[in-house]
Amino acid sequence: LPPNSPPPPAHAARADDWSPYADRAAFELADLLYRKEQMSAGNIDALLQIWAATLVPHGAPPPFASQADMYNTIDRTALGDVRWESFTLSHSNDAGHGDADVLPWMSAEYSVFYRDPRTVIHNMLANPDFKDDIDYAPFRETTPGPNGDQRRLENFMSGEWAWRQANIIGEDPAAMDASFIPVILGSDKTTVSVATGQNEYYPLYCSIGNVHNNVRRAHRNAVALLGFLAIPKTNRRDADGAQFRKFRRQLFHTSLERILRPLRQWMERPEIVRCGDGHYRRVIYGLGPYIADYPEQALLACIVQGWCPVCMAEKNQLEGQAGLGRSRDHTELLVREFELGELWDSYGVVGDVVPFTNDFPRADIHELLAPDILHQLIKGTFKDHLVTWVEQYLKNEHGEAKALGIIADIDRRIATVPPFSKLRHFHEGRGFKQWTGDDSKALMKVYLPAIDGLVPPEIVKTIRAFLDFCYLVRRDVHTQESLGQLSQALSRFRQHREFFRTSGVRAEGFSLPRQHSAEHYLDRIWEFGAPNGLCSSITESKHIKAVKEPWRRSNRYDALDQMLMTNQRLDKLAASRVDFTERGMLMDDCLAAARSALGEGFDRPGLTGAAWRKEAQPTPRLESHENEDGEAVDGPRVMAYMTMATTTHSQHGKTADHIGAEFSIPSLSDLIRRFLYYELGPSCSEAAAHSGATLPLDLCPPFSDGAISVHYSATATFYAPSDPSGVSGMRREIIRANPLWRGRHARFDCVLINKSDQHHGLLGMEVAQVRLFFSFRYRHRRYHCAAVHWFDKVAEGPDEDTGMWIVRPAIRRGCPILSVINLTSIVRAAHLIGHSGADKVPEDLKSQDALAFFETFYVNKYADHHAFELLHEHDLEDTQLPSDD
Repeated sequence: LPPNSPPPPAHAARADDWSPYADRAAFELADLLYRKEQMSAGNIDALLQIWAATLVPHGAPPPFASQADMYNTIDRTALGDVRWESFTLSHSNDAGHGDADVLPWMSAEYSVFYRDPRTVIHNMLANPDFKDDIDYAPFRETTPGPNGDQRRLENFMSGEWAWRQANIIGEDPAAMDASFIPVILGSDKTTVSVATGQNEYYPLYCSIGNVHNNVRRAHRNAVALLGFLAIPKTNRRDADGAQFRKFRRQLFHTSLERILRPLRQWMERPEIVRCGDGHYRRVIYGLGPYIADYPEQALLACIVQGWCPVCMAEKNQLEGQAGLGRSRDHTELLVREFELGELWDSYGVVGDVVPFTNDFPRADIHELLAPDILHQLIKGTFKDHLVTWVEQYLKNEHGEAKALGIIADIDRRIATVPPFSKLRHFHEGRGFKQWTGDDSKALMKVYLPAIDGLVPPEIVKTIRAFLDFCYLVRRDVHTQESLGQLSQALSRFRQHREFFRTSGVRAEGFSLPRQHSAEHYLDRIWEFGAPNGLCSSITESKHIKAVKEPWRRSNRYDALDQMLMTNQRLDKLAASRVDFTERGMLMDDCLAAARSALGEGFDRPGLTGAAWRKEAQPTPRLESHENEDGEAVDGPRVMAYMTMATTTHSQHGKTADHIGAEFSIPSLSDLIRRFLYYELGPSCSEAAAHSGATLPLDLCPPFSDGAISVHYSATATFYAPSDPSGVSGMRREIIRANPLWRGRHARFDCVLINKSDQHHGLLGMEVAQVRLFFSFRYRHRRYHCAAVHWFDKVAEGPDEDTGMWIVRPAIRRGCPILSVINLTSIVRAAHLIGHSGADKVPEDLKSQDALAFFETFYVNKYADHHAFELLHEHDLEDTQLPSDD
């Protein structure tokens, strides 16, 4: 085609062709019952029989005759169809063992199930849902910085690794101008039955580096289940034997090579594929990053546990900066020159197993190991190391009995943390055995205030530096400026953690692979872009849909076969939805579309056609039982906005005096008048002469006893791509001012209120507690407002040890300082945690009473990543430390 030509027309079905479904209702029903509700086959039959009974008088059938009919219809879908294949591997017994020496695992056959990776990737490339969120070529992007333009690293193709690969590919004239498609892999064993612990599966996942990080994190079919690897088992005596360990490694690498073999020829010469934007492109594949936790990284890199899979730093010297990088060429040289024992002991190399990547062009496993925020930093360094060391320090310093009392007080502090959007609440502290990744993430958010005052400042600063590193590394976009902050946080962590060595907790030092991995994060960000697009949390969450839920749906007998079928059907339903959406067939809800097709409508005077459809769109009910605090939002990218809950609560009075008395705001009428003064636009001189609380009432407009509507919540929607969010990076949280939340107790949340756009962090915002959300009409305009109790900053800057601002309720002459503000001035919710110092927290204090109990509070910048980016004062301590140079 000539340059800039539009794509050729797709050979798509007609806009009214729902094949293989009879109509839209049939597709929506199948999607609802099979994907959303995961209804059992028996219940589907029962539902369809009831449905059929209601249609007998009309002589019409239900959408499906039975569950078998529904399943068969889904199975006939051609879109998204990638059939499952399998192969079998076994031990070769090439050592000449006699029959008596052959162990059971040697004679067993191991089945591996997989799907053709080429077809899986074709489906990803052709998915029109990705057409605006995909890069077909590497690029280098810059953005203005404090010292001129600086590199911007976000999605995978913005990194240096993809750029180098494309340059290598471009040296071949036959591959000139071909789009490079990096194949991202990930694997991790998972258990589906916690009770027995015996039902293990080993899923292998696949993605492509061209798709943007936000799409991969949002699981819009950009991460596909590629296969199930075999898990060889033996008795405890033989499990640590050299033979079994070698076989297990060889089985793993041989399986991966066999699964990926269909891609090999297309890694050296391009093929033509159709992409989601309708264009055909020449593409050439290559192995990209592999997402894995540390034990699996050691398995992939064929190195000995305890060594670094990325660099040559010795096993007992991992606490310093990164060593010389490992490489495929150097490892092959070592294998040629040294015996297996020397390789193992001196270089940490498993010399009798070859990495699967060696069978593919341009692939070096040591370059391809992705940084793993979840296992290396959150579960590894924070939970398993730092939290454990803090408790060990307390026992060393105070003795077992007293230390347990201090640890119990830490747990009480954690248990009394006020509720916050999507914050896991530790009702009984940390006293449970099964820790998940989400539990560790939640503990990170509240741990620092819990230990402050109970441990030495050096420990507090150690935890703070590490938290800063974790939150900075999780950013959606990195620049040279943010990487400088990341490097400084790592330097602070190295400096302050020395306290654990000198205090005797870690007298042996810090030669720990998972902590050492932090030394490689800056390089990996330069190579692969922002690491939140390659974290194992993506594959772990995929376990739920691809493994755990399909297993629960099975009858537990030959469960894997049923799980494969479930995944295949889910892929077909997802592909059908994308196709129907692309053809404009899912614009309205199902009922509206059916009525529109018949030329009918609801009794809505003055609304017809497109206007009726726009008006009839359902409004998400954000206050459904008031059980949810927030969620990811699919929608256009904007910075932020506030919306009042649609539900009003008529049981309260209608006048300012009545409502003020109910909500302990006796001056509500006066506060509304002062609010109206500023809303209606005073002159500059008048505004400058008075603050809201001191403004004379005779200057304010009158406010009669007009009707006031009380709301129990408002919703803040904002751009937060570093947190769990929609594909455009949007997230919303519900802010509550509810006198009886969940029918049990009051909940009045705190907020950040915009004060000045000229200052960063809390210098440009104020903290307040919402005492009332309400709305009223004045001079033909409706105002959405909040009555708030202000907080004062205790100092002119954040606390020196924790790096968090400390605030206290604003009081004048024994009365709280209150104001009415416009809802739009709220930035988002603020999470306050009580400041206890060295004092004990009462054992009977509940989290819902914490805001009324404590006198001062930390403004928790670790509540989520958006809060961190708003509140982090990176220039305070970072500038006080010397450079690593």
